[in-house]
Amino acid sequence: MQKILIIEDDRELNKGISYALGKAGYRTVSAYSLEQAEFSYREGEPDLILLDINLPDGEGFEFCRQVKKNSSTPVMFLTARDLERDALKGYDAGADDYVTKPFSINVLMKKVGVMLKRTEGSRPQIYDDGFLRVDFDAAKVRAGAAECILTPTEFRILRLFIENRGQLLTYSVLLERLWDSQGQFVDKHTLAVNMNRLRGKIEDGQHKYISNVYGMGYQWLK
Repeated sequence: MQKILIIEDDRELNKGISYALGKAGYRTVSAYSLEQAEFSYREGEPDLILLDINLPDGEGFEFCRQVKKNSSTPVMFLTARDLERDALKGYDAGADDYVTKPFSINVLMKKVGVMLKRTEGSRPQIYDDGFLRVDFDAAKVRAGAAECILTPTEFRILRLFIENRGQLLTYSVLLERLWDSQGQFVDKHTLAVNMNRLRGKIEDGQHKYISNVYGMGYQWLK
């Protein structure tokens, strides 16, 4: 399920966008300030960011710049600032689209769908650092010369880490993302067991990938 971060301090508008996106099958996370947005972003990179400019603790331009420095996550501004210079400033900050308020929710939904479809192919299909090689399409993993046989849960964990390299994935984020659609779920103990098994399969004395940040979660080191 694709995840969309909505950064909008108008709570009714934020709620309305979140409702429409949720109804269309997207998973949404709401933030009402830059501080909340930064926290939510660190918990797990979204597939798309909807970003207001005028926020209680600053402007969205700098947040967009910071995201684009380290990520290809698409950013769409949703703002009442309709002057040409503001739109140009938004695109200069790295925005993929600039939508002015008021806007049609139906048009917004269409734009979201097109943008996510366009960027879907940019997700890494192969990870290869010279020791560990992961082919996501074929679901094959090699560590050195050895093929690694992973369980479906271990493979989902590995994908999460590689798609969110360098970010701390908290226990709550990992548990939420690993929830099984058939009603089964991964609890914290099961998560730790799977994490240890995965590390045993892909790591050796010279290659360490997963760090346990005590009391918080896990982080991919590479």
